[in-house]
Formats: sequence, C-alpha cells, structure tokens
Amino acid sequence: MARERIVTGESLGPAEDAPLNLLRPQRLAEVVGQRDLVEKLRISLTAAAGRGEPIEHVLLHGPPGLGKTTLAHVIAREMGAALRLTSGPALTRPGDLVGLLTNLEGGDVLFIDEVHRLGPAVEEYIYPAMEDFRVEFTVDSGMHAKSITLPLKPFTLIGATTRAGLLSGPLRARFGIVHHLQFYRPADLEEILRRSAKLLKVQSEPAALKLLADRARGTPRVANRLLRRVRDFAQVKADGSLTRKVAADALTLEGGAMQGQIMPRLLGFLRADDKAFFEAFTTVDGLGPKKALKAMTIPVGTMASAIEAGQGAVLAELPGIGRRTADKIIATLKGKLERFAAGAGPEAATRPMAQFEAEALEVLVKLGERRPEAENWIRKAVRREPDIDTAERLIQEVYRIRNL
Repeated sequence: MARERIVTGESLGPAEDAPLNLLRPQRLAEVVGQRDLVEKLRISLTAAAGRGEPIEHVLLHGPPGLGKTTLAHVIAREMGAALRLTSGPALTRPGDLVGLLTNLEGGDVLFIDEVHRLGPAVEEYIYPAMEDFRVEFTVDSGMHAKSITLPLKPFTLIGATTRAGLLSGPLRARFGIVHHLQFYRPADLEEILRRSAKLLKVQSEPAALKLLADRARGTPRVANRLLRRVRDFAQVKADGSLTRKVAADALTLEGGAMQGQIMPRLLGFLRADDKAFFEAFTTVDGLGPKKALKAMTIPVGTMASAIEAGQGAVLAELPGIGRRTADKIIATLKGKLERFAAGAGPEAATRPMAQFEAEALEVLVKLGERRPEAENWIRKAVRREPDIDTAERLIQEVYRIRNL
C-alpha cells in the first residue's frame, strides 16, 4: 500500500492546507526568510501604492512548500485587494479564464498556481489581458469579420510554478516581476516554528524546535507539518509540552510506514433537484460519482430532456460518455426523469436570436462552452438584463451570472 511521506514539500491536499492557512503570515513584516525577495517586493508594493496603481504581474518560482501561495496572500493584503485563486490545470478552456477575468474588480489579484500547466488555447487569451487589460475575439470571416473587445479592469496576475523552465517564452516575458524562492536556512525555520507554536498554543523548548527545523529539509511546509504531528504526540504521550525527547520520540514513530488511507469526498449541490438527478444518474451501470460529475457540464434540465427524448447524440458529446454509454443511459433512465426535464421549460424554449446574441454565442463556443449550455446562459442573461444590445455586454453578463 502507498506510504505517506511527511517530509515532501508537496501539499497533501485540502485536509492539510486548511490547518496550514492559520499559520500563514498576513503581512510582509511577518514573513521570515527570503530577505532579498521580501525587500524587493516591499519596494515594488510601496512604489505602486504611491502611484495609485496595481503592482506589476508577478511570477514566483521555486520548489514546492516554500511559500509561493503564502506570498500571493501577503501581496493581496498589502495592496488591500481581493484575491482570486485558481490553478493552471483548472483552466481547461479559454472560457474558464475569461469568466475569471471579466469578474475581477479594479486592483484585484488573480493567483494562478502551476501556471506552467496552462494550455496553449488559454495562453492565447491571457497575453492581451496581461498587457492591455482586454480580451479580443473575431467572429465571422472575410469581409463579414467583426472584432469584439471585452475591456477588463486593471488587475495583478501572480503566477506560481515549480518548473519555470516549462513556461513559454511569451508568457514569461509578460511578468514584470520575477522572483525565485530559495530553501530556508535552519535558523529561519526555527523562527517560523516558534511563531507557529505560539499560534497553535504549544509549549516548546528551543532544542525541540531546532530538531524539527533540522529535519524539515529547508521547507516551511514540512516544518509546520512536523510540528503538528509532534504536537499530537506530545498531547497523547506526554503532558502536552514539546521537549527535545518528546520531539525525537515522535519523529522516530513517524519514521515508520504509515499506511495510506482512502479519504471520503464530499459532493455539494446548490439545488435539491441537481442532487436528485445526480443520484439517479449514478444508477446507470458503469457511471460512478467521478464519471457522472465529469459528464454534468450542461444544465440538468437539458440532460434530462435529451434522455427523455432519446437524443443519444447530445449525451455522447458529454465528457467521458460516448455513444455506447449514452445508449445505456437512455435505456436505464428514459421515462424516469420527466420532472427534471420539465424544469428545463424556459431554458429550452427556442426563439430567433438577435445578431448580437448570435455573435456572443459564437464567442462562447470558441471559448470552449458547449452550444446548448451557452444558449441557455445567453437567454438567462437577456432575461436578467433586457437592455443589453451588444455582444460585449452580453458576454460579460453571462460570465457575471455564472459566478454568482
């Protein structure tokens, strides 16, 4: 079975990240180590604040666990700005990126972790957004070609990567500030551990913290992870005080094989109907929760209508489905989903699209949205804002209501 390695700098997932968030420094003055980097950031932030501008786009690169995400939080707080977090693998379609960008307020900070994993199609749209704070699209072709420009509010992009060499040249060149994070000295790790022990209300001896710092491989994430493990050991096996002997005994125990455990996943739905449809959907043979979630990329009402109408071609286009699974879904669920299909009434209603709506639809499809889903979002946006009369405003409204 898999072994859990607590001395790796890689994150162990949300179960670990949530407790570690409590230990993150909040301001630059609280950041320990990385002195040259911190001083350069302080100068850049002070200068930008004096001009009343957002700081330039920032690229942070270095091994995992050294504080790239922490610095993004600190930069946003120093700027007094909101921070939006995402990652390169999460931005699979251009529409994912455009949806984030169009919902940023002036001065906001967008943090993209693993920025080297952005796909080429997404990168194409991020260049003008970083340089000119706009996104451009071309609809139609030839003499009928038309350019649609979405203006963006000035923002700061912070990219983080453990593999800077995989960044494309054009993307790297658009970051005005580039910093490399180094491994931490043991003395700096001791200072980090003293601060963390205080926040965790752990009574500790300097010798115990020094032992943990020496075992942390120059990585704050590992140091804090060890501290939390040793704290648990001290609470159960000792009187709660962290001495060097207690720390040594705990580390010896942790050095043994730890059997991997399967962690349950929580699935959340905003509407009871969506949850009920999901439960019905997963009754199809071969459709587990993971595959079902991946396939649910269009509204539940649209999926239910396609199943009830026996439209296998529509279902076959869903991620991970295909024609054979689509036929199996119809055979299993047809006649059982009328109430979900009925809920799609207003969304499924058809009417001729205005020219600007058709242009917006073409842009959304280019951004990776599926046509039926894009049509539904356009109708919702027009119903909410009947005075919309341009493709630019319509696209912005679509991404605004999608993020509500």
